Amino acid sequence: MFMGIEYSKDSAESYRQLADQLQLLLDGEKNRIANLSNASALLSNFLDRTNWTGFYLMEEGELVLGPFQGLPACIRIPMGRGVCGTSAENRETLLVEDVNAFAGHIACDSASQSEIVIPLVKNDELIGVLDIDSPEIGRFSEEDRVGLEQFVEVLLRHI
Repeated sequence: MFMGIEYSKDSAESYRQLADQLQLLLDGEKNRIANLSNASALLSNFLDRTNWTGFYLMEEGELVLGPFQGLPACIRIPMGRGVCGTSAENRETLLVEDVNAFAGHIACDSASQSEIVIPLVKNDELIGVLDIDSPEIGRFSEEDRVGLEQFVEVLLRHI
């Protein structure tokens, strides 16, 4: 059974707690969709000042909408397009302070102003991306990048 916790006020410590909580939540479950669904719900509840948290999964050479928390979203994103497609193509985390300044940004939700996307790569295979949007410009920090990459490391053991 899931139990909410009170996270540390220290950002790095709170992300460590989040990763530990994810490990406990997914331990023993092998279903990819169930684990991605719980991961998006956990992140959505952990992060403040966000309006979309979820996954796009690789399918036949493009990113296809997966489990998420938020408003309905774009269903398919070509590789190299927008923040998600660029992150996936380059297999690198993208932290975008102002999505309106990102060439080729795909506006699924006009409220989104900043974004962080982390590629999901396991055994050198691109599985998809974790995508998180915020209605605030500059919402995501380097500490968020590090913490979310640690979260993804734990998640990859379970998908």
